Amino acid sequence: MLIAVHSDENLCSDLPTQPCADLGTVLVAGATGYIGGRLVPELLARGYRVRVMVRAESPELAERWPDAEVVEADALDEAAVDEVLEGVDTAYYLIHSMLIGLHRFEDADTAAARNFRLAAERRNVRRIIYLGGLGDARTTLSTHLASRAKVAEEFQRGPVPTTILRAAIIIGSGSASYEMINHLVRKIPLFMVPSWAKTRCQPIGLRDVLKALVGVLELPETAGRSFDIGGPDVLTYEEMLKTHAQILGKKRLFIPSPISSIRFYSYVTSLLTPVPAAITWCLMESVTHDVVCQENDILELLPYRRITCREAFVLALSREEQDAVHTRWSDSYPPDYELAIKLRELKGAPTYTSSYSLVTDKPAHALFDSITHIGGRNGWFHSTFLWRIRGALDRLLRGVGTTRGRRSASTLRVNDVVDFWRVEEIKYHRQLLLRAEMKVPGYAWLEFRVDPISGDKNRLSVNAYYKTKGFWGRTYWFIFLPFHHFIFGDLIRQIERRST
Repeated sequence: MLIAVHSDENLCSDLPTQPCADLGTVLVAGATGYIGGRLVPELLARGYRVRVMVRAESPELAERWPDAEVVEADALDEAAVDEVLEGVDTAYYLIHSMLIGLHRFEDADTAAARNFRLAAERRNVRRIIYLGGLGDARTTLSTHLASRAKVAEEFQRGPVPTTILRAAIIIGSGSASYEMINHLVRKIPLFMVPSWAKTRCQPIGLRDVLKALVGVLELPETAGRSFDIGGPDVLTYEEMLKTHAQILGKKRLFIPSPISSIRFYSYVTSLLTPVPAAITWCLMESVTHDVVCQENDILELLPYRRITCREAFVLALSREEQDAVHTRWSDSYPPDYELAIKLRELKGAPTYTSSYSLVTDKPAHALFDSITHIGGRNGWFHSTFLWRIRGALDRLLRGVGTTRGRRSASTLRVNDVVDFWRVEEIKYHRQLLLRAEMKVPGYAWLEFRVDPISGDKNRLSVNAYYKTKGFWGRTYWFIFLPFHHFIFGDLIRQIERRST
């Protein structure tokens, strides 16, 4: 008998459907992404056998989802996908490649979907569930929306029944759309409103997306059908900004703008929000098209109460205040972060190393707790302005910058981002290794260590590692080397001072 486990975190507990006791293995492709990371625990809570497909396996994933089977495969590798789909009953396809660049993601999306479809046919998968984007196919769609539509068409070409869900802007803690709106409203007192800000949109709350994804799994009659999903509100982009400003209690002035360049607005948005230019462009390229549900058939099959746009904003804000954001858009950006060279994978030693340390009688757990609070809203304890300047330069070069922040202000896990770094390795109370994701002519890492010496003494150290080739890489290192003593020396003293 299939037993569903309910908890406060189980957002699908009030679904009008019941878990399918006879369903075999459910695969989630794209499990480390924003939606996939929220869907996996919902499926596990309802008692399903879940297999998650990731491009690079990590011990952290087994700890995060101990009841799920983690398998490694790249959707662009047809043979690997074929192996992953063996024994799968139903497969969620939540992969999209818009982050790899404006001119490449469309081809990559189609190729990955084709590989997945062909492998599903060979492995006799009973159904595929795909989350795509809203958009009227009778109009000229943006590159982003057109790519989503092509993926849906690719799945529909095969004999495996595919359930297609189409959504517009998703509002939830950690979503790129929410963070763009939230930061713009907080930072800009005067909005210059272009004409396309009057375009209509039907945003949907994250929890409603999850309910739709789980609900169609439990309704066999949804196989082979397409559904538009959206919240109860149809708003313009200007109205969404005004709604969020009201919730925050911010008085904001909106006046018409003679400038309508989407490229200009997306670039400015990338500078004022944590979301990099590559993502803001892909999302904002679609704003000239109405993205409104053309039908509401899903509501007849899944009659659950949809939350309003205002409610979705409030819930997202609440999650942030509670420091309980479980997944974030940055979990899958940059797109190749899973495949990046690790420090332990380097052939030979790093080209340069810079180390600073001190001896303290503070306990290891207190020192490590202080280390894991660096970055994001907490800043870098000392010389934060220098880190911010480096981050601003990176954003001007269309990099990730320091405004990317953190998923959580108090906890870290492998693959979390910390400003322009990503957590590569954690050994609690001993080591935190960060890998650089800013634009740099080489490969860089920052390591924090706590090593016992004798008695109650510990050595707290920070080590910068840099691997480079060529003139510009070496020049970069020597330009920034004089700042190391000032930045890293003071940083470890501040870590030690704040350890209690």
